[in-house]
Parts: sequence; structure tokens; C-alpha cells
Amino acid sequence: MCRDFNRNYLEVNQQLDKMGYNIGVRLIEEFLAKTGAQRCSSFRETADMICKVAFKMFLNITPSVENFSQDGKSFSIVLYENPLAEFVELPVTLDPKVQKELWYSQLYCGVIRGALQMIQLDTDVYFVQDTLRGDEKTEIRLKLLKILRDEVPAGED
Repeated sequence: MCRDFNRNYLEVNQQLDKMGYNIGVRLIEEFLAKTGAQRCSSFRETADMICKVAFKMFLNITPSVENFSQDGKSFSIVLYENPLAEFVELPVTLDPKVQKELWYSQLYCGVIRGALQMIQLDTDVYFVQDTLRGDEKTEIRLKLLKILRDEVPAGED
């Protein structure tokens, strides 16, 4: 992908996010069918469901929920193990943009955002830290922008 987008790493991140989003909008159906989960009563409950159930079900890992904001509208998912990065190293290159701009696991952000969108939660999902960049942990931040209204599509009753 880096070559396909002429080493425009921000565009690569957008494409990874878009791929993840498309996975997430479909994955939520499987998640709901297998778990029988009901609508969460709070964003904190949603955070626990993502980390303790969804990540465990699909990736066999259990990240932790950390840094919940006072207003309860944002939190971090912290992964101490990352299956996507297990056998990967960012390329050693003279281009300093790789370490500053490329988020290899951006797919996660898209998957989470897509799945939450399907259950009426509009969120901003982004990376804060990544072990591939030399950080001690991988941290993904989620921010609830708004709860979307359930609407019946036009023409349907």
C-alpha cells in the first residue's frame, strides 16, 4: 500500500481505516448474533463489551479500558499484545515520515468505528501510541461524538 500511494502515509492510514470500517459494519452482526448482547446502557459498558468480549472473541486478546474521561464520553483501549503487529517491523528507511505518520494497525480504528456506527454510536477512533513506533504499549482512543437516532428508512413503516 505504501508504494501504491507513493509513500503518502496519511493516505495509507485513511485506506486502512476505510478497510477496517467496512469490516466493522459487517462484524457487528456476527458479534450480536453470537453473543446475544443487548444495547449497552452507557459508554462505559460499551467500552467493557469491546475489550472483554469483542476483542476476546475475534482476536483472543483482552485489552484494558483506561483513562476514562470525567464526562464518560472518551476512553482508551490499551493493548499489551497486538496480533496485527506480532510479526511486523516498520521499515528502516531514510524517510522520517514512516515513524511519524504511518499507523500500521489503523485497521483496528476503522473496525471499531464501523461497528459502533452500526449500533448508533458516532465516534472518533484514533491511535495515541503504538509498540511498533517504540512506545511501551499500543493505545487507541475512542471519543463519543453523538448517539445517532434510530430512524426508519424512508418509505418503510
